[in-house]
Amino acid sequence: MNIIDIIKKRRSVRTFDGTALRTGDRERIIEYAKLADNPYQLPVEWKLLDGKAQGLSSPVIVGTDLFIAGKMPCRTHAEEAFGYSFEKIVLYAESIGVGTTWIAGTMNRSAFERAIELKSGELMPCVSPLGYPAQKMSLRETVMRNGIKADRRLDFGTLFFDKTFAAPLLPEKAGVIEKALDAVRLAPSAVNKQPWRVVISGDKAHFYEKRSDRYTQNGRDIQKIDMGIALCHFELAAAECGLDTVFEIKDPGIEVPDKTEYIASYVFKAKE
Repeated sequence: MNIIDIIKKRRSVRTFDGTALRTGDRERIIEYAKLADNPYQLPVEWKLLDGKAQGLSSPVIVGTDLFIAGKMPCRTHAEEAFGYSFEKIVLYAESIGVGTTWIAGTMNRSAFERAIELKSGELMPCVSPLGYPAQKMSLRETVMRNGIKADRRLDFGTLFFDKTFAAPLLPEKAGVIEKALDAVRLAPSAVNKQPWRVVISGDKAHFYEKRSDRYTQNGRDIQKIDMGIALCHFELAAAECGLDTVFEIKDPGIEVPDKTEYIASYVFKAKE
C-alpha cells in the first residue's frame, strides 16, 4: 500500500451501492485484521457481523448489512490501541476499494455487543460498515458531512508545535517529518474534533490529546481512539518516508494548555 496516497484519498462512506462484499474481499479483510497490531501490544479480536441476520443497524448507513467490529479487555491504553489497529484495517480496506466509516454512537449498541458476544470486562468502542461506495451520497450523508465540516482540517500550525506549545510549527520547518505530520492532520476523528496536538523536540514527536467535553463512553475517553488513529498515521507515513521510529511513553514534562494530556512519543531518524 502507498499509505500517504491512501490517507489522502480515503473518506468516510455511509452510502453504499447495495452489492454484497465479494468473498475474496471479505477474506482479505479478516485475514489482514488478524495481523493489525498496535504499539501498545494489546490484543483485539475482530469479527465480521451480518446486520440482516443479527438485527444490527445504524440510521446513518445505507446500502450494506455487513459490519466489522472489534472487542478487547478494558485495560489502560485500550482506546489508543483499538484506534491504531482499527485504522490499519480501515486503510487496508480503502486500498482494495472497500468503503468504511467509524461508528461509535449512531448504532443500536446493545445489539452489536450481543452479536460480538461482549463479556464483562471487555469493550467494543467502534464498528464500521463494509461495502462498495455508491456513486452518489445520500441526502442524509451530505447533510451530515456538511454539519461536521468533514472535509476540513485545522491548519498545520494549530496542530503542531516546535519544542513548546507557544511556538507553532510551520510546514517548511518540519523537515523530514512534514509528510508524516500532514498524514496526522488528515486523520479522521469523532465529529471531526481533531484532538491531536504534536510537539516536535529534536528527534522526538510528542503526542497530546486536546480534550473536548462530552466525549465519553461508559466513563472512558473515546477521543483516545482518535489519538490511536493519529499515532497510526504518523508511524505508517514516517516509514513510507524512509524513517525509523521507536514508540515510547515518556512524558517530556512540557507545559501544556488547559484540557491537554500527554499520550505518547515517537523517536524518529532516517533509516541507515
